[in-house]
Amino acid sequence: MSTAPTPGANFRAALAAENPLQIAGAINAYAGLLAQRAGFRALYLSGAGVANHSYGIPDIGDTTLADVLIDVQRLTRRVSLPLLVDIDTGWDDPAAAVRAMAAAGAAAVHIEDQVPAKLCGHLPGKQIVPIAEMVARVKAAVSGKPSSDFVVMARTDAAANEGVTAAIIRAQAYVTAGADMIFAEALHTLDDYRAFTAAVKVSVLANLTEFGQTPYFTLEELRSAGIAMALYPLSASRAAAAASRDVYTAIRREGTQASVAGRMQTRADLYDILGYNQKT
Repeated sequence: MSTAPTPGANFRAALAAENPLQIAGAINAYAGLLAQRAGFRALYLSGAGVANHSYGIPDIGDTTLADVLIDVQRLTRRVSLPLLVDIDTGWDDPAAAVRAMAAAGAAAVHIEDQVPAKLCGHLPGKQIVPIAEMVARVKAAVSGKPSSDFVVMARTDAAANEGVTAAIIRAQAYVTAGADMIFAEALHTLDDYRAFTAAVKVSVLANLTEFGQTPYFTLEELRSAGIAMALYPLSASRAAAAASRDVYTAIRREGTQASVAGRMQTRADLYDILGYNQKT
């Protein structure tokens, strides 16, 4: 009797099917449905997205495992795409965090080498833990994997503080510790990525967050540099937030939504995406 593939296996299959694999940030289940409708093969839940959008606070390490799990569960219950989750520094117990994420339906997590009072990866002033401390985090996270399919990705923020060569040395140590993939944060050039992918013999992710340190490289450019995954962590939510701000302003100023109604999603489109009228 055959069994359904695990979420981790689905993530690995998506990675094999698309080069680079485009991973769309989704801050909630409905956003995940929109990304799925657009044709993405994998989703991402950002720690900043949870902090900013679910709790209305900066991304400085104040959200808990329980806070993130709520959004993971909402996404995985409704959207079938494999989900990569930001678990920051792993909280107090990376192994327990991985077990909880897997139980909630996540396919993959990434854990980073910042100090627990972390900052957004594209801000100055980040502080990085010693290599040995991050190696211990990675080993602990790997020990919590429910199966070999589940993905533990190690993120290094060291390029901004220590340089690309030092970040590569860290990434190699994290792979030796058991990391399945590497998240190379806040690199500036395609040559930086080429150096990473030449030296690190696992799949490498490029974070293409807006208004940060990394240019908006195209898929072809990233492919030429050997990048396996292109992450767009908060693109849609930034656009939605800007649109919401403008709509609120217009309604407050004009006393009616008439001038902005044409920019809104229709009820028919909403019902279509939700499957509201599908027969059960």
